[in-house]
Amino acid sequence: MTRFPQRAAIGAISGTSMDGIDVAYLKTDGTRVVRTGLGRSYPYPDALRAELLEFLRDPSLAERDPLTQLEAKVTEAHVQAIARFMRDFSIERKQVDVVGMHGQTVWHRPERRFTRQLADGVHAARRLELDVVTRFRDADVAAGGEGAPFAPLYHRALAADFAKPLMVLNLGGVGNVTYIDADTTIAFDTGPASALLDDFVRRRRNMPFDAGGALAASGKVDEAVLAELMANPFFAAKPPKSLDRNDFHARAKIVDALGDADGAATLAAFTVAATVAANAHVPQTPRRWLVTGGGRLNATFMEGLRKALGVPVDPVETVGWNGDLLEAELFAFLAVRSLCGLPLSLPTTTGVPQPITGGRLARAA
Repeated sequence: MTRFPQRAAIGAISGTSMDGIDVAYLKTDGTRVVRTGLGRSYPYPDALRAELLEFLRDPSLAERDPLTQLEAKVTEAHVQAIARFMRDFSIERKQVDVVGMHGQTVWHRPERRFTRQLADGVHAARRLELDVVTRFRDADVAAGGEGAPFAPLYHRALAADFAKPLMVLNLGGVGNVTYIDADTTIAFDTGPASALLDDFVRRRRNMPFDAGGALAASGKVDEAVLAELMANPFFAAKPPKSLDRNDFHARAKIVDALGDADGAATLAAFTVAATVAANAHVPQTPRRWLVTGGGRLNATFMEGLRKALGVPVDPVETVGWNGDLLEAELFAFLAVRSLCGLPLSLPTTTGVPQPITGGRLARAA
């Protein structure tokens, strides 16, 4: 096996929930990981977050609009977050070999071989005076892959010594899982995670999210509405499969007929049921689920999953991972793999025809 030198990398991403820019620092040779524990989240400027949310009400614009101005704003926000992170943790440029900047996903339609993340690597490299890798998903989608999820190879590296089969669940705006057992790694999107509930409570209560799942816990699930939501053919479809943040929003409007608490309870139950449906698409029942993403802090989600799955369901912190940093660490890891020419995705993770590398490198000078 070819060995590559260890490199130090910064990763940055804003997820589908768009609640901030996560930045982290780690060291890796592209296969083994030395986690530094350094990471922090930096909020988007309020005006930019509002602009992104407004844009997502009609994301089809991403197919025909170059999004130059919006991308410039998003890129600069990421640059500012990374620069602030380096100051906060006294990280000098000479201590960073590469930056992996995922940016902000605004449109994901792999069936059209199209995905769009806002991140201008050339501008970022010039501003940061560091090499920057962007466009991680483009090569996968162009080759016929789903372009998501992209966390499995990092999950596998972190879980190398854990008991298996193991399922790692990411509850961001959209849910996705990584199934790991010996040499088998399977991954796919599961359905809604936090996005539907976040948007519902924002409309109804002007809250950014349902903190701790408290509103959902106070309501009653409408079983008829839940059954209609779960009738979506996506759940029976075999992997690989991936989703755009807004794929379930049109159908979920039926929840608007419910009261605030019952609507939140029904959407939380929808997230749980969609996640549990993933068990039908893996070879063996996982012995344990580890949960990352903001949804791990929603007690209603977590209790619902424990009851429905009947096996331990724990936040990733129980095994020493930091669920607030994993996605940022992931893109630091993938940036190094990109430099090494190592695959970022596999046929069993995105459906790409063969293991494929990716990423677009912009040099600092």
